[in-house]
Amino acid sequence: MPNPLNFRPMPEAMPGAPAATPAPRLTVVPRAQLGAARVLVVGDVMLDRYWFGDVNRISPEAPVPVVHVQRQEDRLGGAANVARNAVALGAQAGLLCVVGHDEPGERLVQLLSESGVTPHLERDPALLTTIKLRVLSRQQQLLRVDFENSPAHEVLLAGLARFDELLPLHDVILMSDYAKGGLTHVTQMIAKARAAGKPVLVDPKGDDWERYRGATLITPNRAELREVVGQWKSEDDLLARVTKLRAELAFKALLLTRSEEGMTLFSDDGVLHASAVAREVYDVSGAGDTVIATLAAMLGAGLTLVEAVGLANRAAGIVVGKLGTATVDYDELFL
Repeated sequence: MPNPLNFRPMPEAMPGAPAATPAPRLTVVPRAQLGAARVLVVGDVMLDRYWFGDVNRISPEAPVPVVHVQRQEDRLGGAANVARNAVALGAQAGLLCVVGHDEPGERLVQLLSESGVTPHLERDPALLTTIKLRVLSRQQQLLRVDFENSPAHEVLLAGLARFDELLPLHDVILMSDYAKGGLTHVTQMIAKARAAGKPVLVDPKGDDWERYRGATLITPNRAELREVVGQWKSEDDLLARVTKLRAELAFKALLLTRSEEGMTLFSDDGVLHASAVAREVYDVSGAGDTVIATLAAMLGAGLTLVEAVGLANRAAGIVVGKLGTATVDYDELFL
């Protein structure tokens, strides 16, 4: 397939606030071409559980609303949502992760079997499968409750061995880090993937980015990048900090997602800024999953990074108009 890092020329860095850069027209990818893309997602999975109900009174026990729950919905979360997004676009996606032997773990297995994602699961009897429980009323989130712990070392080593088996079978490797322990061996995985000539995309977490050394593309949001490089004072200052970071950690490119300001791609070829697609923002949860899944699917289909960024920006504009962790399908993106 064509080299997915065959950058097209991009304009030089933009002074001042980010401004939209003239970009090529969005590339329409044939379904068959996208269907041949093989993405391996590795990372932390979780069950996104939603309780929907009505609020008609305040509790007599404390000044909090009483929610009469009337409906429950479970969705794939974390790295599982990333893989689901890639499949929704029409790509092939495998998922390497650790889940527990508990009710949420079994529910994740069931949802994965319905999603079209190919699961490669390591099971840890001592692990409490991560749950993010959201309580909503009239489409407004009232509360989120998290249940989680970290997987055992032996299970993670088994996952590393499985990674070696899966690596030759995929075109793009995607690391989805939610800081739940599933990517303890991410540094070794990146090195193995790069040695095999596979592009590696990373959705980072925390301030220790040394562990992602050598990644092809890293996709932080503003808060995540500030945690690592500090607060920038201008676009020129931002460019200097990102350039230094990329040189120190051998990142080929960095895509900064900037919410209502769109996203900015930094590479050796320059800086490309894509303005956010103008539409009503309903829910931003899971938008980062959609962005990196779209990038991976398009790179796996042979697009250049610039083309992939344009489509990822469009996909982000669509998914924020949906409630909770959602996906964008092929028709929504291209038709």
